[in-house]
Amino acid sequence: MNPVAASPVRIEAFLDPRLSRWLWLVKWLLAVPHYIVLFFLWIAFFFVTVVAFFAILFTGRYPRALFDFSVGVLRWNWRVGYYAHTALGTDRYPPFTLAEVADYPAHFDVAYPERLSRGLVLVKWWLLAIPQYIVVEMYVGGWGWGETDHWYSGGLVFFLSFVAVIILAFTGRYPVHLFDFLLGLARWVARVAAYAALMTDAYPPFRLDMGARATPPPLTKT
Repeated sequence: MNPVAASPVRIEAFLDPRLSRWLWLVKWLLAVPHYIVLFFLWIAFFFVTVVAFFAILFTGRYPRALFDFSVGVLRWNWRVGYYAHTALGTDRYPPFTLAEVADYPAHFDVAYPERLSRGLVLVKWWLLAIPQYIVVEMYVGGWGWGETDHWYSGGLVFFLSFVAVIILAFTGRYPVHLFDFLLGLARWVARVAAYAALMTDAYPPFRLDMGARATPPPLTKT
C-alpha cells in the first residue's frame, strides 16, 4: 500500500479534561467580541487573497508576509470556532492574536509553499474545487438570512457538535469518538479553505483524518 500523503494544512485540538456541562449555552455570546474582530479580518483576508492571486500569477510565489497573515486569520477563526460552535471542546477563552499560542488547545498551521503553479491559480479556486465545495456545503451548511427572514444554519458539523454537548450536559462527558469525527470534518473543511485561498497547490484529499493530532506536513527546505 502507498503511504498516505501528509497534508500541508495542520489542525489539532485537544479536549479539556473537565468541560462545563452548561457553559456551551452562552459561549456564542461570550465570543461576540471575536466575531466583530473576525468580520474585519475576513475583509482583509479577501483583499490579501486578491493581491496574492496576482503575485502568484506573475511570480509563482505567495508573499510570505501576506501568507502568514492569511494563516493567522484562519488560525484565529479555528480557535473561536472550536470554543464557540465547532466541537466546543474547550472552556478556555480564545486569545486575541493571529500568532500560534502553544498552550491553547486548538492549533492551525499551513506549510509555506516555496513555489506555486502560475497556471493553477487561474482555475483551482473556482473550477477544480467545485467537488470539494459540494462536500463542504454538506459538512458546514450555510449561514445567512433565509427567504422568510429567519436566521438559518445547518450542516453535519453543527448538528454533531450539538449532539456532543447534549451528551456532555447529561453525562458530564464529551463523547471522544464523536470528537474525533468532528476533528476529521474540520480538517477536511480547512484543507479546502486553504486550497481555495490559493495557499497550497495540494488538492484536498477526499478523506477524514480523525483524532486530536494531525499528521505533520513534510519538511520543506529553506
